[in-house]
Amino acid sequence: MQTHPTGDEPIVQPRVDIDPHSKLNILGLDRETLKAALADIGVPDKALNMRTKQIWGWLYHRGVSDFAAMHNISKDIKALLAEHFLIKRPEISEAQYSEDGTRKYLIKFADGNEAEAVYIPDEDRGTLCISSQVGCTLNCKFCHTGTMRLVRNLTAAEIVAQLLVARDDLGEWDDPTLGRRITNIVMMGMGEPLYNFDNVKKALEIMMDPEGIQMSRRRITLSTSGVVPHMERCGKEIGVNLAVSLHAVRDDVRSDIMPINKKYGLHEVLRACANYPGAHNARRITFEYVMLKGINDSDDDARELVRLLKQYDLPAKVNLIPFNPWPGVNYECSSWKQIKRFSDIVYGGGISAPIRTPRGRDIMAACGQLKSASEKVSKADARRALAASTGLVA
Repeated sequence: MQTHPTGDEPIVQPRVDIDPHSKLNILGLDRETLKAALADIGVPDKALNMRTKQIWGWLYHRGVSDFAAMHNISKDIKALLAEHFLIKRPEISEAQYSEDGTRKYLIKFADGNEAEAVYIPDEDRGTLCISSQVGCTLNCKFCHTGTMRLVRNLTAAEIVAQLLVARDDLGEWDDPTLGRRITNIVMMGMGEPLYNFDNVKKALEIMMDPEGIQMSRRRITLSTSGVVPHMERCGKEIGVNLAVSLHAVRDDVRSDIMPINKKYGLHEVLRACANYPGAHNARRITFEYVMLKGINDSDDDARELVRLLKQYDLPAKVNLIPFNPWPGVNYECSSWKQIKRFSDIVYGGGISAPIRTPRGRDIMAACGQLKSASEKVSKADARRALAASTGLVA
């Protein structure tokens, strides 16, 4: 793994060179950069603020991809915009639709690299799981994405584009009176968001802008495996909900299944959680805990989990995740009986511990199953992996 001199973040591998004479794709620019770009092509100074606001609204509130559709902008300005700029979303290489309503998008970016995003519908919400990197450096043994090498960080534009592409597919722009189908965002897709902090921050700020997509800060959750130096920064500078991939209650077990624990140990991560700005009982930190048979699912593990969270006085909720299989994996899901027993023990300790219902397993879209098409798993392999999993049998 390549790292910065600080040893703290992955280096972004060079992008494919882009023709300097080509048009600028304005999708994903922040307001100030968009305003500067408009000034560069000759939009008068006195009109810059108004034009920036108008274009921003068309891009992110209306979802247009054609300057001709911007009806409140003059023909001369639209012609100028079309001469210098374009509005280009990435391609969907493949869209898969699960029997349970889950949708998985394999999204191809301008340089040919791909990442996945997943839409998960529920009765009271619709959640979009977004990727922050192509590949991953963390190598968590139970995670399919972790078997990939890191290719590069995604840009802010590429992160925002995943939301726009999903809204296109769901028809969200067509009739705003019908309400949103995507109500929540989780940065839980491919990659470690805090190893791509600046781009993730910029992308989430665009999503939360009140004159654009208008996502509520309280409906966005960022998931980290415990990159301690950036956790407090995340709370202060972005202010979204925090989820932490915990997955074990002892350092030896966590280091084995999550190599990052050798750098940021269990207690260091929990101290960072205790110091997370904005965490309180009404806004709890979520701890993700994948249930691995014979690894981390004993009654003693459940009791130690309660003890640890109380030791650090954490306002916490624990999401128990039945392990989602993928071809070649050496782990098994805990039995349903043991998952329920684990949950009961944690609940008995005064901490909420709901069991997450697996979604999108038939299209390899469940938690821990994402992997780009460069190493794509066939549908037949996905079905065989699902059939081989007996973890949810009581």
